[in-house]
Amino acid sequence: MKLIRFGEKGKEKPGVIINDQQYDVSGLGEDYTEHFFETDGLNRLASFIKNNTLNTIASDVRLGSPITRPSKIVCIGLNYADHAKETNAPLPPEPVIFMKSTTSLTGPNDEIMIPKNSVKTDWEVELAIVIGKKAAYVEEAEALDYVAGYVLHNDVSEREFQLERNGTWDKGKGCDTFAPLGPFLATPDELGDIDNLRLWLTVNGQKMQDGNTANFIFKIPHIISYVSQFMTLLPGDVISTGTPAGVGLGFKPPVYLKPGDVVELGIDGLGTSKQTLVSYSKS
Repeated sequence: MKLIRFGEKGKEKPGVIINDQQYDVSGLGEDYTEHFFETDGLNRLASFIKNNTLNTIASDVRLGSPITRPSKIVCIGLNYADHAKETNAPLPPEPVIFMKSTTSLTGPNDEIMIPKNSVKTDWEVELAIVIGKKAAYVEEAEALDYVAGYVLHNDVSEREFQLERNGTWDKGKGCDTFAPLGPFLATPDELGDIDNLRLWLTVNGQKMQDGNTANFIFKIPHIISYVSQFMTLLPGDVISTGTPAGVGLGFKPPVYLKPGDVVELGIDGLGTSKQTLVSYSKS
């Protein structure tokens, strides 16, 4: 299945995509929450779809994040050798973990707001995992059993906040609008070989990133197992798996985003998203 959430920001309803058509499934009476995934919601949803006539959704409706706000967004840094090289970082001996604030979550085509006092806002196309059931101390051989699905993620980053300010990377990762997710969550049966997915990103039509998950340093089962050794993953939690080369930080001189820039990105089987950069404004 392909899960979407649609409608006005903060008032999204659940939907699905079937044969490229969007349908409203709000009649199920549930949103795509931790409780939904924890209590076999995907099977309930499949049964609802089978036994009900669904209303279509206009193709131009706003899409929100395909899941509601998770308990956490965990990210893996430097998981492609070419990206580590372009940032002058050594290859990590084990996965690098950092967190994005859940308040950074936004829809796939919503605007990205450049933070106040930012001059180094950057892009990162990534494959993200959505956890389907509570996971603690998971064995690598069983790790994929804990996956509800996969989703396209732009791990937007403020490099000065991330790398030049005292403390952790989290300062440059969790700003408002810094986690555009979607357009949809695809269940594993929809996606095929997760170790051979092309991912790409353009800025103002210019190709910046063009990679493949075949080049992961740490594969998805290892990532899930590894993260679960340090924290309990809850249903609906997101793990973003890292970005290939081509980020703004890696250019000589570096290239960063400015108001009016348009970022487009995509992953095989997970659709595309598009964000326009805007200046900071107080909401």
